[in-house]
Amino acid sequence: MPDERDALFDRLERFYDAVPRDAARAEQFGSLVLFVRESVGGWPFYARPRLDASDPPSAADVTSVRARQRDLGLPEAFEWVHERSPDLLAVARSAGLSVLEAPLMVLDPAALPTPAELSDVPVRILDPAAPDFAAGLAAQRAVAAIGFSAAGTARGDAGPAERDAAVVRPAPADLAEEQARAESKSRLTALAEAPGNGAVGSGRAMRVGEVAELAGIATLPRARRRGVGAAVTAALARRLLDDGAELIFLSAGSEDIARVYLRAGFRRVGTACIAEPAAVLA
Repeated sequence: MPDERDALFDRLERFYDAVPRDAARAEQFGSLVLFVRESVGGWPFYARPRLDASDPPSAADVTSVRARQRDLGLPEAFEWVHERSPDLLAVARSAGLSVLEAPLMVLDPAALPTPAELSDVPVRILDPAAPDFAAGLAAQRAVAAIGFSAAGTARGDAGPAERDAAVVRPAPADLAEEQARAESKSRLTALAEAPGNGAVGSGRAMRVGEVAELAGIATLPRARRRGVGAAVTAALARRLLDDGAELIFLSAGSEDIARVYLRAGFRRVGTACIAEPAAVLA
């Protein structure tokens, strides 16, 4: 139904606009807004259509944002929902950006399986009060770094040794910020840990009010094809539901990856566009 679909996209747009604001300042460029991270740690934020813009973003807006991102030493990254900003796809491509058209998916709570139904690898949600929270956060980031360096669902050679080489302990200020967000339930971190091998899968959730996004779902290439990514997704979704979230969504990196999330109870509702210079997405 059109009204229901519009209401869903309205909620997603408000989430996308709100989630960076506790850690970034907003700079406006025509019909675009660039979020510039002011806190330590974490991934750089993106530019996206302004929530209150009356006109679609122009090529001049995109050019201005890219120049500002270069001045700040930030990735030239843009994100938007195609169904809400359909004209931006052609504008971004005409500006020389490559655009990933990612399946945008929402959870059907009635279709959510348990993690144990999806994988034999146990999954846990990190407790910010636990002594191993810092180590768990470092492991999550290392798994994500190795997993995303070999994108897709195919098995590969990289495993625990490569993960351990990528571990960087979070700085004190970074750790304090992550603990505060975990305590407030605005951020969740999940680890899938195989006996004898440690963390082989990981994922994160970001929450604003009753809306939450899953992101950074990653599996070490050597541990793939065991349902780890789906189990991490299900564990995060279950905790979010238990904590009162009403709308849980994610963007899949490809149609193959989207099939992983289908197993965890998600269904496609649209397309999330992620634009970066061609060399980045190649």
